[in-house]
Amino acid sequence: MTHTADLGSRLQDAHPSLPVVLVGEARLPTTSGTFRALAYRQADGVEYLALVTGDLGDGHDVLVRLHSECLTGDVLGSLRCDCGPQLHAALEAITAEGRGVVLYLRGQEGRGIGLAEKIAAYALQEQGRDTVEANVDLGLPVDARDYTGAVAVLRDLGVRDVELMTHNPVKVRALEAHGVPVLRRRDLPVAQTVDNLRYLRTKRDRMGHELPGVD
Repeated sequence: MTHTADLGSRLQDAHPSLPVVLVGEARLPTTSGTFRALAYRQADGVEYLALVTGDLGDGHDVLVRLHSECLTGDVLGSLRCDCGPQLHAALEAITAEGRGVVLYLRGQEGRGIGLAEKIAAYALQEQGRDTVEANVDLGLPVDARDYTGAVAVLRDLGVRDVELMTHNPVKVRALEAHGVPVLRRRDLPVAQTVDNLRYLRTKRDRMGHELPGVD
């Protein structure tokens, strides 16, 4: 773990061209394992939390999850999505691996449209629209996420190439477009429920997600 004196030096000197700044680092014990928690911030205030386990060494073949913030799923245990189970499965995976990074992406609620807009989209889904149609009806992007800051955090951590835990091919393409090769993609368990089955099918059929086992 980085000591406080070393942290001050990194804040001033490390990677001055990156669009993120390391704000703090601390030990974080959780029910999924104990991690190094590194907090980053962009100039516009968007924050990222990197949960790191083990020694990343030369930065090659690092097990990584880019996890978009989902208050309803991650915190409240919503059954309308599979976000919470994916987050915990990813944390447990890097703990079992003994080496890896789960990068929590703040400001990406509802694929980047925000919490209030996500609830508005839910209301339209209850009237029969799917998750893609609801966003379009509200005049919002289907997916507004940007991964530039996430890549900057990975670079600051010394990550060179990854095994990516995702069902979303867009995340694979985003990393590779920013110069982070994805050596392999690893599936996460799919937490299918009565309430999220249509959502999962829409992600598979309309957004190209790889979702093995979805009925």
